Amino acid sequence: MSFSAGVRRQGIIRGRSWPIHVLLVLVTLAIGFPLVYAALISTQGNPDIFAFKLTPGDKLAQHFDDVWVGRNLGRSMWNSTVQSVLITVAKTILSLAAGLAFVYFRFRGKWLVFFFVLVTLMMPTEVMILALFRLVSSLGWQNTMTALVVPFAASATGAFLFRQHFSNLPSELAEAAQVDGASPIQFLTKILIPVSWNAIGALAVIQFVYGWNMYLWPVLIISDQKNQVIQVALQNLQGIDVGLTYGPLMLAALLASIPPAIIFILLQKQFMSGFSIGADK
Repeated sequence: MSFSAGVRRQGIIRGRSWPIHVLLVLVTLAIGFPLVYAALISTQGNPDIFAFKLTPGDKLAQHFDDVWVGRNLGRSMWNSTVQSVLITVAKTILSLAAGLAFVYFRFRGKWLVFFFVLVTLMMPTEVMILALFRLVSSLGWQNTMTALVVPFAASATGAFLFRQHFSNLPSELAEAAQVDGASPIQFLTKILIPVSWNAIGALAVIQFVYGWNMYLWPVLIISDQKNQVIQVALQNLQGIDVGLTYGPLMLAALLASIPPAIIFILLQKQFMSGFSIGADK
């Protein structure tokens, strides 16, 4: 009797859930269609694009050669990859150190320092861009990777994230490390980091995408096109000449979206669980 009731209940639940499944399918199609259509356009010439043809064209190889070799898109993607990786590594290391200091160190003015860190979260980069430009220019860093990385090596978001994460870890971890005579670096590398991979992965995704999408600062500080990043290269590609078709531009945009997508896919699990801080406590 109970088995029949359970089967009947499952049937009712499944019957009620089909509208949700239909909605999810529609949302997936709505999100995926622009990507599919962009890939389709990247194979076509302007006449086929303006005719709204939904069949692949034969110009993919030509467009790829145009943007990758002719417009040096590969070099710009490499510059952005190096920049984004260096920014991600630097911000992760400094954020871990800041989180360690704010939670486990005792020093005067700790809460005041943390307050100023939070204040920087409310200050967009555009507010400090002029002063930052003058400082970097005075150091002679223009047209260098150093100018793209060093000003953004620290992260208030990362410091706040790890401060909250470490605050929710059991205090017994720090006590056990003190009993064993572990140094702060040993405590960080051997205890805190192994239990913080989800938070590290979440921050890495955020900071990589942040570095990859950077546009305003590279426009100001980089004038040599060989050192330019992908977002500026896409803008230059869009307005470089009248004869450029939409196909190469769309192909370039699709190519530029691949590295962030790979990073998100690789760190998807850590990203999804990294913000549930304290859930496993």
